Amino acid sequence: MAETLQRALRLLNLLQSRPVWSGTELAAELGVTTRSVRRDIQRLRDLGYPIRAEQGAAGGYLLEAGRALPPLLLDDEEAIAVAVGLRLATGGSVAGAGEAAVRALAKLDQVLPSRLRGSVEAVAQSTVSLDGSRAAGESVPSATLVEIARAIRTPERIVFDYATAYGRPSDLAERRAEPYRLVSAGRRWYLMAYDVDRDDWRTFRLDRVGTVRRTGWRFRPREAPDPVEFVGRAISSSPYPSVTRIRVEAPAAEVRARVPAVAATIEPDGPDACVLTAGASSPDFVVFHVARLGFPCRILEPADAAAAAARLGEQLLAMTGDGPTARESIDGGATGSGRRPATGGGGG
Repeated sequence: MAETLQRALRLLNLLQSRPVWSGTELAAELGVTTRSVRRDIQRLRDLGYPIRAEQGAAGGYLLEAGRALPPLLLDDEEAIAVAVGLRLATGGSVAGAGEAAVRALAKLDQVLPSRLRGSVEAVAQSTVSLDGSRAAGESVPSATLVEIARAIRTPERIVFDYATAYGRPSDLAERRAEPYRLVSAGRRWYLMAYDVDRDDWRTFRLDRVGTVRRTGWRFRPREAPDPVEFVGRAISSSPYPSVTRIRVEAPAAEVRARVPAVAATIEPDGPDACVLTAGASSPDFVVFHVARLGFPCRILEPADAAAAAARLGEQLLAMTGDGPTARESIDGGATGSGRRPATGGGGG
């Protein structure tokens, strides 16, 4: 009986692995006759699996969608992925998903093999999210996540190769770090860690991380900044040549709901205002997007951001036909340097 059950489960796993199997192929994979395959197929049907048999040269057995979800067989990597996804979903922002995720996780957790439980716990406990979003993005091997998460849990130093934004090795190709947290930020994963060689906290994009090696070197955890704030600031401001700060006359929670966490950091400035900090190639880019939020606001820094905002405002007004032309707007800002404003047509 045990052998029959084991063979039926093996058959189910084969049917889930590809769309169509012939009876002869299944018999060869299972080491039985085609008659035994037909009996096992019927056993699975009796358990609620919708298995259809198609005739013809291209026919065979296929597992199709049914009215109810039958039990699924998952390999180790699939079980880890599902369990981690459910754990993260319990704190996600999708309406109604949290409660369902908790129920599903309770069922999976009850039967999860002990050899996998540590991997799931390591990834889930070592991960925080900037804004709850989980969109698919740059590919990060699950083995990388698990290896880093286990090192965080120990805690244990890791060594890895790290590439720059353009794929070239950085000036310190091999990085030695004390991992602290994994942070999910929209489409990307980040590692917040203490860089041993640079003697400072750093943020690393996981899609640029090479093979991760645990060293066996245990360390005492350092006092660390808040990982969400640290990574948020690192990816929204630090990489850019210009950082703009704007006071927005609206509660921080209301502004956060409209500005992605990867685009700016937002700090409360009293109950009805906040300070938005964002990086860009120039201040007017930030000014434009903040203006589109529709809240009263005031530029705090840098000093040239106000002039950039004024020029941008003139250009936008000129586009409506109620102000100076775009060329007059641009050249008008340079008249103090001796340039003569242009007088070309336009407007309306």
